[in-house]
Amino acid sequence: MNAGGEEFYSFHPKPLPPSPSLEIGPDTQELLDKANQALGRLDGITLLLPDPDQFLYSYIRKEAVLSSQIEGTQSSLSDLLLFEHDEAPGVPVADTRETFNYIRAMNHGIDRVRGGFPLSLRVFKEVHGLLLESGRGAGQAPGEFRSSQNWIGGTRPGNARYVPPPAHEVPPAMGALEKFLHNDPVKTPILVKAALAHAQFETIHPFLDGNGRVGRLLITLLLCTEEQQVMSRPLLYLSLYLKRNRDEYYTHLQRVRTHGEWEEWLQFFLEGVNEVAGSATETTRRLLALVAEDRQVILGLGRASGSALRLHELTIRQVVFRIPEAARDLSLSEVTVATTAAHLERLGIVREVTGRSRNKLFVYSKYLAVLEEGTAIEN
Repeated sequence: MNAGGEEFYSFHPKPLPPSPSLEIGPDTQELLDKANQALGRLDGITLLLPDPDQFLYSYIRKEAVLSSQIEGTQSSLSDLLLFEHDEAPGVPVADTRETFNYIRAMNHGIDRVRGGFPLSLRVFKEVHGLLLESGRGAGQAPGEFRSSQNWIGGTRPGNARYVPPPAHEVPPAMGALEKFLHNDPVKTPILVKAALAHAQFETIHPFLDGNGRVGRLLITLLLCTEEQQVMSRPLLYLSLYLKRNRDEYYTHLQRVRTHGEWEEWLQFFLEGVNEVAGSATETTRRLLALVAEDRQVILGLGRASGSALRLHELTIRQVVFRIPEAARDLSLSEVTVATTAAHLERLGIVREVTGRSRNKLFVYSKYLAVLEEGTAIEN
């Protein structure tokens, strides 16, 4: 192809499944079996949660931070929680707003597929539209497939690391991917399907911006569709694994394109599912133990324990709270909530983070510390 008088080559992906056919040898099959078992354990632990949505609130925010960090944002989980409570001194507001947009996009996609709507190009576009509704990508055709050439790395297609297919090939390529997601032309095991579909989506690169985040979200949405029912709650997110192994991740995707190394990519993907599912299961157990331990401490307050337990439940869901909003949510007086917050602070369960005498903001500090593991901003 030619751009500005300069020749360049774009990639033209064949529809899935790969040809020649994917070979799943004994080692890969063992990885696949372990990954399915790890997913089962992770999904099973949700049965132990008194209110799974309490934990889901925090998991989704952690994923939003990690997926956005891969794209270069400098927003932490603490930044995001403060931003959501209109308390953002020193917080990179533009980056945090992008992360907040990711939460809205993710929640919309999850609501769609859990409500029985098929995982489709329409869902991808809706998710993308919310993701880039404001911030740096707002001018990059939110919710629409690209109508111009894009590229990865370099300053122009001629010196880029990778050039996706031209814009006119995007709709048919994405149409073929949509069919593959729904077992056309062949039925594919769900984790194999997720691995192949993610790589194909990144190869097509259908949007001008936001492809990485939508492509990672595709994995979670696929596992949560009513059609698949692999996970009852969206608790598996690969962004931490991909962040830690970023160079290997990009190398595998490129080797799929240049050398057809689908088996090697699948192995890398399944190793990530094993690692992340195991880590998420262990993190959930740790959070359950922490919550149970703090509840026992709160019961020691005697008569004050009733309202303290209710406020503690709120902190599990929100991690961060202000007294007026907590009073409204719990149907308690602000005086009662302020007194109760002081009890929890004295017990070392919550910590006030503003240092102000009014409009205080409290955080469930030990709970947040567990969630923040792996989300440190890299310099």
